[in-house]
Amino acid sequence: MRAAPWSCAVVTALALSGPIGAQAPPATRPAPPHAAPAPPTQPASRPATAPATAPAAWPLTSNEPAPDEALLGVPVFPGARFLRSYDAGQGQRYYLFASTAGFAELVTYYRNTLKTRGELVYEVPPVHMFEVGRFREETMAFPPGVTIKDYTGGGIGGYLDPRPGANPQRYPTIIQIVPVPPADRKR
Repeated sequence: MRAAPWSCAVVTALALSGPIGAQAPPATRPAPPHAAPAPPTQPASRPATAPATAPAAWPLTSNEPAPDEALLGVPVFPGARFLRSYDAGQGQRYYLFASTAGFAELVTYYRNTLKTRGELVYEVPPVHMFEVGRFREETMAFPPGVTIKDYTGGGIGGYLDPRPGANPQRYPTIIQIVPVPPADRKR
């Protein structure tokens, strides 16, 4: 079964949004026009002391070691910088790498290395996806593969490195890798 072409956009959106699972506060319904007015309420009491710990902030950087080809099942573009990994659900993780190389150079590299053309799934901003393993809907959230996104399209200026004083401060291209299960790897 082939994954929907929007799956890479979902993965990218997850990777670049806030914490997964954050929920908006519940909405309150207005009283129907025929209902009696609500009795006055006492103001909510405040706790005597603030909570001992503040909620954890969304981490800007990662201390985790960069994964290698043995874990990913595909090569990482030479010189790409590991940013972090994310939980994709159903026991999968995906890994983000930043590169100073241009979109076309990365697409050419992965076409030659993976020996597949892949598919341009979005033209603006350009997103190219290489599926490199079998998608199993019952056990996977996303198909194994490499997705490349051009962050210079549309005047974005590049993917911002969140580390203070980072050099370079922006990366033109991001590589997202969903590992290939060991059983699906070519020997």
